[in-house]
Amino acid sequence: MKIGCPKEIKPQEFRVGMTPNAAQEAVNHGHEVLIETGAGDGSGFADDAYIAAGARILGTAEEVFATADMIVKVKEPQAGERKMLREGQLLFTYLHLAPDEAQTRDLLASGCTAIAYETVTDDNGGLPLLAPMSEVAGRLAPQVGAWTLQKANGGRGVLMGGVPGVPPANVVVIGGGVVGTHAARIAAGMGAEVTVLDRSLPRLRYLDDVFGGTFKTGYSSSGLVEELLPRADMVIGAVLIPGAAAPKLVTRAQLSSMKPGATLVDVAIDQGGCFETSHATTHQDPIYEVDGVMHYCVANMPGAVARTSTIALGNATMPFMLALADKGWKQACADDPHLLEGLNVHAGQLTYYAVGKALGIDVVSPQKVIKG
Repeated sequence: MKIGCPKEIKPQEFRVGMTPNAAQEAVNHGHEVLIETGAGDGSGFADDAYIAAGARILGTAEEVFATADMIVKVKEPQAGERKMLREGQLLFTYLHLAPDEAQTRDLLASGCTAIAYETVTDDNGGLPLLAPMSEVAGRLAPQVGAWTLQKANGGRGVLMGGVPGVPPANVVVIGGGVVGTHAARIAAGMGAEVTVLDRSLPRLRYLDDVFGGTFKTGYSSSGLVEELLPRADMVIGAVLIPGAAAPKLVTRAQLSSMKPGATLVDVAIDQGGCFETSHATTHQDPIYEVDGVMHYCVANMPGAVARTSTIALGNATMPFMLALADKGWKQACADDPHLLEGLNVHAGQLTYYAVGKALGIDVVSPQKVIKG
């Protein structure tokens, strides 16, 4: 199979879909790897590293899309890239379709087959291709939130760990999954007073058993959120419904109860955001203010630490990428029901229920598709 990896063109996206190690593995499996020139520069991988791995360098994204049987990316294809997709071509990347009708319609119109990293599952009910980026984003969230809290950036001017005689920042993390756990660990490690909210009692018990004393936990409810917001210096939104739009957990009306200069960090922004006042921002212009509350809503947070993120993502995606290339997507999905969960679009048909529900589009069963 010809596997193509174009350079990411989303603003300030420095990751790349394939590392040289992944390219070498694919070549060793008998596949041809096509890399757009400069694709790995933002992550510190020069063209020479891909050439040494056995890949071929192409001059433009157009050449990559026109030649490859499978496109491997990081972020969802942008409007110009979607025009280059073709019928029968396989796209393997993050998609986040539920809040993005334009992308969904374009993918359906292209006739391609699209497998989304964020909906591939595992035996434990986890999301193995989302997890590494969730770990990165979770660990980044308190860091960027602390920066946003600085007075020069519009924040309250509160130091996360305080100093002797001055209390630390009060941080509320909504969601106790991968993002929330890593965010809470880092925020607590910075010296903040942290409370993690979740609606799974088993998850809360796990967090208390493993991290008991490091941070507090609470059962997430609208009443408890309302109680905690006035005390919070920072709120980190870390909720996820796989493949679906994120629920809105903090309303605009509730912002008036928060301290002036308090910070909201919305890690769920790829799925539409979990704060009513959230809208996607970029690393170039990451924050904005609504009703005196600062919002950090960068849609590709892990791109800020591109080398770490690229290697972590490549470690997770490589086995699935090789399975798709070795077997073809239908056989690979037939052999692995967890990979089949990643199938979102095929030949003009939507195949992921949560996306169809969010956008009002009819859905065809992925099981039916692979048998067709």
